[in-house]
Amino acid sequence: MNRRMNPREQKRMMQRMGMNMDSVEDVTQVVIRTASKDIVIDEPEVAILQVQGQKMYQIIGGEVSEQAPSVFVSSAQAKPLFTDEDVQLVADQTGKSLEKAKGALEECGGDLAKAILLLSS
Repeated sequence: MNRRMNPREQKRMMQRMGMNMDSVEDVTQVVIRTASKDIVIDEPEVAILQVQGQKMYQIIGGEVSEQAPSVFVSSAQAKPLFTDEDVQLVADQTGKSLEKAKGALEECGGDLAKAILLLSS
């Protein structure tokens, strides 16, 4: 017997299993950025499925296109990777100048331990 469950029953069953699903209204575009391209989905339907505290986003339909990656600086990228105190610490630990310590921190992406090892070797 092939019986379809009505939406109200489905919702109750999902809630008993700790699942919750909501739709996101008025979505005009979803962009998925990768290192090599941007995947752009225009006019999709988007739903959020929450299971045991984890959120999953479901993107349905829409017109899909791929583009060259956008030059985009997020607020996380705009912040300095290290502070003046970090530069001073690297300089003190290695006996090198502040300029060399700063250069090592830039080269190592703000990683103090790597910068110290770089200047010590």
